[in-house]
Amino acid sequence: RWQKVLYERQPFPDNYVDQRFLEELRKNVHARQYRYQAVVFQSGAVVQQLCSVCVFVLTWWYMDAGMLSPQALFGAALVSSLLGYVLFDAVDGGAGRWASGRTRWADLKSTLVFAAFTYGFSPVLKTLTESISTDTIYAMSALMLLGHLIFFDYGANAAIVSSTLSLNMAIFASVCLASRLPRSLHAFVMVTFAMQIFALWPMLQKKLKAQTPRCYVGVTVLFALAALAGLATVSSVGAVLFASLLLAISCLCPYCLIRLQLLKDNIHGPWDEAEIKEDLSRFLM
Repeated sequence: RWQKVLYERQPFPDNYVDQRFLEELRKNVHARQYRYQAVVFQSGAVVQQLCSVCVFVLTWWYMDAGMLSPQALFGAALVSSLLGYVLFDAVDGGAGRWASGRTRWADLKSTLVFAAFTYGFSPVLKTLTESISTDTIYAMSALMLLGHLIFFDYGANAAIVSSTLSLNMAIFASVCLASRLPRSLHAFVMVTFAMQIFALWPMLQKKLKAQTPRCYVGVTVLFALAALAGLATVSSVGAVLFASLLLAISCLCPYCLIRLQLLKDNIHGPWDEAEIKEDLSRFLM
């Protein structure tokens, strides 16, 4: 009788296997079963970031066209930041702040230092890219915003994820675009607004997603509608295309993932490579 051993001579060819060989066949051992509602819910993070980039670019366009004053944007951003700050603590009853040990006075000092530093260097930011052509600035900003979307932490455990790199690319794009605004005050407000929408807003969204999923879904829908409404005032065709993109990401792509998951057919068996699970570090001493 054939045995699956190498240390005995057997009257069989080297590549011989009997019918028992396929008894250990297993299919899709580590395959994950997704639910459509759960995938749609997780896609909200992608929708949020796309809308954030859209709102940021629209805000810059309105300021560049003179349709939005820096004072109005700064006031609106300040009020929304205060409301978001209160909501951030109210969602979990201050448990996150108590666990981190950070006080409100420390948050206020950090905010004042950042605002003073940005305001003091706003003339430098305004004249930083004067020697670079406007077309190059637009191209660099588009690439940086695209990189921000690619490297953003959507919740996936992947090597490409880098929150620091994603934020730095977004701020770099904001500095490039702010340098093309009329005055230094415009540049200061633009960079401050970029920090709010690319750094503070995702933090609030993550907490809402973890603590109050229904509220997170409502905020995501309202934010997407606001971005579409603002884009429609600039370009109706762009609004239709952007709406199609959001629907494809939140509805069509999850459906395709569920359908393709049914066709998955990974096999596992005795032909797999051996995995050494024992700790062999003692042999390296």
